[in-house]
Amino acid sequence: MFDQFNRRINYLRISVTDRCNLRCVYCMPEDGIEQIPHNQILTFEEIVEITKLAVKNGFEKVRITGGEPLVRKGIVDLVKMIASIDGIMDFGMTTNGVLLKPFAKPLFDAGLKRINVSLDTLDPGKYKATTRIGNLSDVLEGLEEAKRVGFKPIKLNCVVEQSSAEPDAQAVKSYADENGFIARFIPKMNLDDGIFGVVEGGEGGNCATCNRLRLTANGVIKPCLFSESGYNVRDLGIEKAIEMAIKNKPACGVANRTGEFYNIGG
Repeated sequence: MFDQFNRRINYLRISVTDRCNLRCVYCMPEDGIEQIPHNQILTFEEIVEITKLAVKNGFEKVRITGGEPLVRKGIVDLVKMIASIDGIMDFGMTTNGVLLKPFAKPLFDAGLKRINVSLDTLDPGKYKATTRIGNLSDVLEGLEEAKRVGFKPIKLNCVVEQSSAEPDAQAVKSYADENGFIARFIPKMNLDDGIFGVVEGGEGGNCATCNRLRLTANGVIKPCLFSESGYNVRDLGIEKAIEMAIKNKPACGVANRTGEFYNIGG
């Protein structure tokens, strides 16, 4: 399917939860969030139905996000269900990696082959300060296990203040190179002020070629992270919500003062 700017929209990012086991300073308040009530969260069956209809309409790439997707109970079952859908050419997940070690093999066996792990620094003290409660060793052990079981590619999402020339970013790049991973550098974003930039080593942030829609954990399809527009699949029906999101996808993101990264999926 093509939008009004002739961009082919074929990438669906699915937020399976707004919950997270970290409290990263650029994403979430220290004292947590007002969580979406459980009875409003999409069921696995709803997520699979939405994904099937998206694929029927030309979507080929699917990525599971959060919050932190590995805190969603039964996430391996959902991965297996999505992996069985014919027509998906690229199926991945973005995770903070804290729970990756025990989940890596079950996820791989369920059909997930690509994974992105958030990693802004290799300094344990800085990692703790940025995430407020995280331990860097958990992430590094998770990455080691993901590599061992066969995930490829493994990409590292590194948020930077200005550029990849920063010392922490360079340390992440060196670690990636040593382990056969791919480092991607993401300029720090601000939804309220509409501040974002093009991802170095990736495709995100380039509005002219944006090919994605986002599905929130409570069933809203959003045409753009930096837009307050959204179309509820339960109110409109799945195909109508997808159609309207594509029809109303803006040429470029502006700002979003009603959403957050943790409940939309970054």
